Amino acid sequence: MKNGAALVKEDPTRVERGFLVGVYSKAEELNVVRELLQELGELTDTLGLETVGSELVRIREPNPRLLIGKGKAEEIARLAEEAGADVIIFDEFLSPSQQRNWEEMSNLAVIDRQEVILDIFASNARTSEATLQVQLAKANYDLPRLKRRWTHLHRQAGTTGGMGARGEGEQQLELDSRAVRRNIAKLQRQLDDVRQHREVQRARRMRKPFPVAAIVGYTNAGKSSLLNALTDAGVLVEDKLFATLDPTVRRLKLPGGQDILLTDTVGFIRKLPHTLIEAFKSTLEETVIADFIIEVADASTPGLDDRHVTTMDVLKQIGVAEKPTLMVLNKMDLVDDPVEVNRLRGRYPDSVFVSARRGDGLDDLARLMAGMLEAESREYSLFIPHSRHDIVSKVRLGCSIIDERHEADGVYLVVMAPRSQWSFVESWRRTEVV
Repeated sequence: MKNGAALVKEDPTRVERGFLVGVYSKAEELNVVRELLQELGELTDTLGLETVGSELVRIREPNPRLLIGKGKAEEIARLAEEAGADVIIFDEFLSPSQQRNWEEMSNLAVIDRQEVILDIFASNARTSEATLQVQLAKANYDLPRLKRRWTHLHRQAGTTGGMGARGEGEQQLELDSRAVRRNIAKLQRQLDDVRQHREVQRARRMRKPFPVAAIVGYTNAGKSSLLNALTDAGVLVEDKLFATLDPTVRRLKLPGGQDILLTDTVGFIRKLPHTLIEAFKSTLEETVIADFIIEVADASTPGLDDRHVTTMDVLKQIGVAEKPTLMVLNKMDLVDDPVEVNRLRGRYPDSVFVSARRGDGLDDLARLMAGMLEAESREYSLFIPHSRHDIVSKVRLGCSIIDERHEADGVYLVVMAPRSQWSFVESWRRTEVV
């Protein structure tokens, strides 16, 4: 198996060549479905699977047994076999029964986009939280599909006739189901413990005088590259989908001397499994504590508009769509058509154009971030005694200093404090007029 791909199959070492299938019902959907099928090819490539063929299928309505019509299904099975494929991969969700029907009909492994994404997440998770989240999502996905793994036993039970009311396959299926349910409960308990620890860490960070910006966007838009370019973070950067799953937090000094924490989050994608949205909710909740959001988009991709919509949909699901957002159009070094550049400026007039690879536009981005913090800031007059010089240092890092006076009794400051610092500076607020 290439690159350690481990798709759900009795003999995973055979799964190396995939045949892709996209489904649509209206002619106007064809271009979008074609782009999604290309994206599915990128996903399978990330797993190390070779694409040996593909087919777009138009249907009037979904077939409950095979999703598509039986005649077309048999044709695809034949095309996949002739192409040397050992797995058929649908860009649509397949129910457990549809997967079983396809595998019985084609004698090939048959999976869907959800399973591909789950396997990519499983191979890329690094921290204990991300690993537990993926394991929980996979277990919930696999549970209704266990019967698919035991079809050979089920057939044996149907032919022996001497196994009583419950066949060997059914007994094994029930045992396996119980084991998976116990594992789900165990993973949930472990994940709850890890999340509690994470909440403690987050609460500590909230007490630090640093505003926070969350970097979000479609997978492979260049979020990690941008974080590296801004902060020399040294985050893994690969030209693959979902190269980064675990959040990375780095500090950046903005123009004027104010510091900000930048958080890199997991990339979004169309048709993201609901189990993963729930599983990674705590990771995405990094955006909840942020003063503002930086949406990074790949300016060079034809699907920019749809990917922007997907990103906004996910932000709505976690309740932060109304938070101040700065859009960054990355990879502008790959856009060499002046007409397209003008179209992008017209379509996204409030965005900043950058190239993380070349460093273009990063100074403009830093100034805009400082401006966004200022727009979300309040003016405070503070008094801090000389014995608490550590507080003065923290205020300088987290707020913009308007005025600073050192007197005999302490330090008097006038600052612009971003929202995340309001509760911190309130403790040192000066109420009397001096």
